[in-house]
Amino acid sequence: MNRFRWLPSIVVLTMLAACVPSPEEDTEVLRDETEEVETTIIPSMQLDESYYKTLIPYKESASRGLVVSNLYTKYDINEVELGLMRLSQNAFSTDEFFFQEGQYLDANTVSNWLLRENQNAKKDPSLWGLNPSNLNESDVEMDPVTRAKEAPIYLAHIVEQNYLKKTDDNKVGLGGVSIGLALNSIYYYQKEQYGEYYQEPIPNDVMVQKGKEIAEEVITRLRARPELSDVPIIIGLFEQKARNSIVPGTYFAYSVSEQGQNGLGDWQSIDEVYVTFPTSAEGDYYREMNTAFQNFKQDIDKYFSNYTSVIGSGYYRNKELQEIQIEIPIQFYGTTEIIGFTQYLSGVILNQLPNDVRIEVNITSINGAEALLIKEPNENEPFVHIY
Repeated sequence: MNRFRWLPSIVVLTMLAACVPSPEEDTEVLRDETEEVETTIIPSMQLDESYYKTLIPYKESASRGLVVSNLYTKYDINEVELGLMRLSQNAFSTDEFFFQEGQYLDANTVSNWLLRENQNAKKDPSLWGLNPSNLNESDVEMDPVTRAKEAPIYLAHIVEQNYLKKTDDNKVGLGGVSIGLALNSIYYYQKEQYGEYYQEPIPNDVMVQKGKEIAEEVITRLRARPELSDVPIIIGLFEQKARNSIVPGTYFAYSVSEQGQNGLGDWQSIDEVYVTFPTSAEGDYYREMNTAFQNFKQDIDKYFSNYTSVIGSGYYRNKELQEIQIEIPIQFYGTTEIIGFTQYLSGVILNQLPNDVRIEVNITSINGAEALLIKEPNENEPFVHIY
């Protein structure tokens, strides 16, 4: 029998373990990142080894709010932060480090770094823009088409995350920093003010090269700060997708500047990709999942006489499927119909989709969220929430 649970209309899911109540006592320590020492709490509960604990009270990012205006889609907004947390585990163990939003790059610094280098050249050099100048060799502003081809905006956003570590004297201090550089794969521009938008694809090799060049300048500026001169720093490169994409971009490379090291180390490739289902794209490693998803959709179509839209995305790491997310927007006419369809869907998930990956299915109607089904890897039945 499936496990059903009735919930309020809003469910908040988080990757952090701070808000989970613990059966054990929390640990009280001192936070000494600055000259001022304050009392903080380490929650005793940790969901599993893939999640970081986060300290209480929670400190919001010093550049809070910029990600929403700088990235195109909600998918990239989520993934640029969650993906950075995921790759940070390559250097900062979830057993030893605690997560904290970035406290060193404030909104003013990030906003200045995202400008073109000639837009704030009169300011402190540590605040100069990291994107290329839009002036030609004669210091005349390029026309929009030339600018799009020769000097597009490469750097779209900067994410900072801090990783704190407990010391022997019952204090926590900065143990490492992760920086995510979100790069444009497409440059959007206008030929005239208020005119139509055009797009210029940025070749992948150019995006990679420019991203690494920007990363070198970023690490130089960070190391110039006394508080960041001697801690490990990870810099990851993230590819932002197009404005109309329904799957997020991913981090494709990262480098670590070890403690006491002024520059970056060797670049490490990251093999992550999100695939939309059903798909016509070629790729042997997701062909099996594409067939399974089409069978899944056919079973849903049998349940309804009218057409039902079903959209899925799969997250692959090292060409292995890790997670499936499916959206089913549908019309309902009563609570009993919702329950009936959800029960039917539970069986379809078990019959048609892989058993060894995490599966999340969201059912929505014109009234909002109707049901949520989650099946963890190798579980015998999905866990169901009906709103």
